[in-house]
Amino acid sequence: MVTTPTPPTPQALTVIEHPLIQHKLSILRDKSTPTKLFKELVDEIAMLMAFEATRSLPLEAVSIETPLEPMTAHRLAGYEPVLVPILRAGLGMVDGIRALMPSARVGHIGLYRDHETLEPVEYYFKVPPDLGQRDVFVLDPMLATGGSAVDAITQLKKAGARRLRFMCLVAAPEGAARLREAHPDVPVFAAALDRELSTNGYILPGLGDAGDRLFGTK
Repeated sequence: MVTTPTPPTPQALTVIEHPLIQHKLSILRDKSTPTKLFKELVDEIAMLMAFEATRSLPLEAVSIETPLEPMTAHRLAGYEPVLVPILRAGLGMVDGIRALMPSARVGHIGLYRDHETLEPVEYYFKVPPDLGQRDVFVLDPMLATGGSAVDAITQLKKAGARRLRFMCLVAAPEGAARLREAHPDVPVFAAALDRELSTNGYILPGLGDAGDRLFGTK
């Protein structure tokens, strides 16, 4: 059996190699996986990834009473986190993460990739006004060229965001490097770092167009 060498992991990129994530990702990649199952798997993988991506959220001590005695426990401190999916494929990751953080706010950034230039074009931006006081999770299943991720994070920083994380299912080395160069302060979490980009900007081996597979379009 021939094993393809794994590209070096950029310093700011955490590849979450949990067995359950890798198992579900293999089914997600399969071209025969139907839309309904594809959406369910994206939910489940995003939820599992969120355990690692939220590891550094701040806690505060609170006094509670168990059925037996008082104690000091810990709860999330400060304002609720914000999930910001990059439309449209990023929407597929929201429900899984909100299952863990039901009070999280949700913003939206609308971007599409120009198929000739491969650069992002922004058409929608709606986020909570107090981003500077919240942890912000930017969501997009694919980190390909990195253009959409870089543009989304740039716009969020202009809107006041200071504590940002980027979550994707599959990353290409080119996109990860571009995001690290533009925003070295933003941690990136992925379920896989794939081999390379194709000439038309798709991740190889990848999983195809995540938006089309999520929503059953072509």
